[in-house]
Amino acid sequence: MFSYWEQQSFSYYDHIVIGAGIVGLSAAMELKEKYSKSRILVLERGLFPTGASTRNAGFACMGSATELLDDLQHTPEADVVALFAARKKGLDQLRIRLGDDKIGYHANGGHELISDKEIDVLDKLDYLNTLLLPVAGKSAFLPASDRIAEFGFKGTYAKALIAHTCEGELNSGMMMRALMDMAIQQGIEIKTGAEVTGYDETEKKVTVHVKNPFRKEEWPLACATLTICTNAFTKQLLPNEDITPGRGQVLITDVIPGLKIKGIFHFDQGYYYFREIDGRVLFGGGRNIDFAGEETTEIALNEKIQADLEEKLRTIILPDTDHTIAQRWAGIMAFGQTKYPIVKAFSDKVFGAFRLGGMGVALGTEVARQVVALHEL
Repeated sequence: MFSYWEQQSFSYYDHIVIGAGIVGLSAAMELKEKYSKSRILVLERGLFPTGASTRNAGFACMGSATELLDDLQHTPEADVVALFAARKKGLDQLRIRLGDDKIGYHANGGHELISDKEIDVLDKLDYLNTLLLPVAGKSAFLPASDRIAEFGFKGTYAKALIAHTCEGELNSGMMMRALMDMAIQQGIEIKTGAEVTGYDETEKKVTVHVKNPFRKEEWPLACATLTICTNAFTKQLLPNEDITPGRGQVLITDVIPGLKIKGIFHFDQGYYYFREIDGRVLFGGGRNIDFAGEETTEIALNEKIQADLEEKLRTIILPDTDHTIAQRWAGIMAFGQTKYPIVKAFSDKVFGAFRLGGMGVALGTEVARQVVALHEL
């Protein structure tokens, strides 16, 4: 049962975007830039984005040296370079759109801890730098083992250190707040607590079905085009797509006086990552020790991985520093058979951009641009 006014003023939009993460909000803004007079609605099932956009570590990165070398074992060079370029381009677009101050961006570069089993990567840095030079415009990776002691690492794990010159860091909360504020300023509507259960398509329109928390019936919203930007949760709407959810575990310490660590760091092919933020250490990863357990969209803590993070924090990152854990959380990423995101037209009215492989901060803006470009075809 709907009122005349509800049906008249709140039931039709030119474009609906599902998902208010970095891709969804960026896609809505791309649509507004392209179709300035259009009514655009973003639907978000949580009170605020609850997948990965507000639950990541704030790494603005293109891939670690060991990760890229592993990719090159089964992926053509041209594809690896193209994906690196897309990540860099997306990050550049994000910074231009919002400005560094509004997202807390700092181009301080990053570092990768190299263990005994990975030491031969040092002999391949010239190869990687030559391969990536047309995109990076400089050497992307440089030896930096002379800084191990400066950061307080012990040689028990970190036998070498590689500087990642193209990387940066940002504040994910500031980034998402800035995206939401800009979208609202542009006249884009954002409805939170709006869980989409499905959609129907006819020759003239797409009808999106949204749960109504106050009534038993669902609320049907009609639109000319629908863009699905729900990343790991996409299978609920598109069950045939190649998407495997990957939960990411994170913890953060209390403030540590005199903390030596500055910037962002990776180790173990990017499966572990940590950084300094507000005088604390934020540390996440470990999905590789329980792939099966983390292939879920349930936002919950994994005790096994959290214990592993604590142990590595104590022995690798802060071996001689007293610290306490202040907070823990988990976020949901999306992976597939390749590391390329899915950007696809399912019809002339329904589009999708998802499966960002844990690189949403870098890829999100470019992926949004690509999916909106499909609306013209």
